[in-house]
Amino acid sequence: MTSSLVQSVDWLTIAPPTLTAVIALVVLVADLFVPEERKQILGWTAIGGLTAALALLVPLRAGDRSTFCLTADTQVRACSYTADHFTLVIQLLVLGGALLTALLSLTETREKLPAGEFWFLLLSSAAGAALLPASRDLATLVVALEVASLPAFALVGLKRGDRRSGEAALKFFLSSVTATAVTLLGVSFVYASTGTLHLTELAQRLDDVPGQLQTLAEAGVALTLVGFAFKTAAVPFHFWVPDTYVGAPLPVAAYLSVVGKAVGFTGLILVTVVAFPSYADVWGPALAVLAALTMTAGNVAALRQVPTRAWSAVRLLAWSSVAQAGYLLVPIAAAAYSSDDQIGATVAYALMYAVVNLGAFAVVALVARSRPGNRIADYRGLYATSPAAALALAFFLLNLAGLPPGIIGLFAKVTVFSAAVDAGLGWLAVIMGINVVIALYYYLRWTALLFRTPEGAAVEKAAPRSPAPITLAIALTAAAGAVLSGYPQFALRFAANSLF
Repeated sequence: MTSSLVQSVDWLTIAPPTLTAVIALVVLVADLFVPEERKQILGWTAIGGLTAALALLVPLRAGDRSTFCLTADTQVRACSYTADHFTLVIQLLVLGGALLTALLSLTETREKLPAGEFWFLLLSSAAGAALLPASRDLATLVVALEVASLPAFALVGLKRGDRRSGEAALKFFLSSVTATAVTLLGVSFVYASTGTLHLTELAQRLDDVPGQLQTLAEAGVALTLVGFAFKTAAVPFHFWVPDTYVGAPLPVAAYLSVVGKAVGFTGLILVTVVAFPSYADVWGPALAVLAALTMTAGNVAALRQVPTRAWSAVRLLAWSSVAQAGYLLVPIAAAAYSSDDQIGATVAYALMYAVVNLGAFAVVALVARSRPGNRIADYRGLYATSPAAALALAFFLLNLAGLPPGIIGLFAKVTVFSAAVDAGLGWLAVIMGINVVIALYYYLRWTALLFRTPEGAAVEKAAPRSPAPITLAIALTAAAGAVLSGYPQFALRFAANSLF
């Protein structure tokens, strides 16, 4: 039977990333005509567009739609865009993360950053991030990855005249360009050896590669995985993270820590579990080792942060995000040894991490308004001056540590730990347990500091002024964390139903 080359287009299926991209173009054009004193309207337009994109996920909740398909024969259909449950959960995560980032950024764009450029770049990156989990061929996957990444370079360097910002953008750019070059080389090798780019067809054809092309296929698989390891900030490809987070505007650092990480891990899941299952004996052990190295390096570096050093709070969160990347790698590695069901643990952990890490960055952004050095020592006695912010930050840190009342953090870590044990990766579970204990120290040290008596003879009376958008972001993340902690089964069931 001859496949039709006429591709079908289901506009509702592609609506969430498409609407986000359209709003980005609207903001870019509107910036030419909106006077300087009314630039805030661009921010609210971006927030409205992201909210509408999230709402468009509701009619897709059945998770059974595909488009850009080459044939109508459902037995052999190869589609480039699929809105399954996995896609919808990741789109919820990245669009929700972009929306919270937009709330954190409203004050920054009014006071420090160029509004038009910022909102266009943020929406463009969010559109690429929303497209990536639906991508089911390597060409679309790489394009989505770059649409998500390229605007992020500019966002990091948007603090004009700031040397740290420029250096951070350059490091981020060079590391990402290297990752992209390696990924494209790997993709070209895979295509040359199989003759297809669709992930489902790759899974079949890699089982039957001619002998003379076997080495080419193996090299392509290895290079593609190395490229995505750069994107996930796995050790030893993590060197850009701390300096990039410190140099970037705080809302952008928050965005990279959640949405940027989700993009990398989503791509890694798609190429390993969907496209390269026949090479599970190669990428499974490799990812397990990377997970162990990443969580250990991240936690040890976070442990060594000096509280009185400038930007130590942001650096601690940066190294913490590296450690969290190690935890997120564990279920993907476990999927090579057992079943694809293990991926649900990564999704559940990513949902927890996204909520509480964005909340922690929101409180850091609030404190930075009155203490721009953002040292960990600056948080001493925060409860005395701003009880709500201190309690919220304590809750977020306890979730990241996996301690009550952060029940969802505890459940997410137990789920990841169980995935390693069920897959027979006992040694990795032991390393994870040791790292969880290491992380407890620096999370609890920061938490305890919030409730200590402030230094000096008198307690500072003035609390850091909290703009309404930042307050709303803190409230939303705290509420989401509280709901998930009260009903953790929701996240676990949500993740379990998110598989392909």
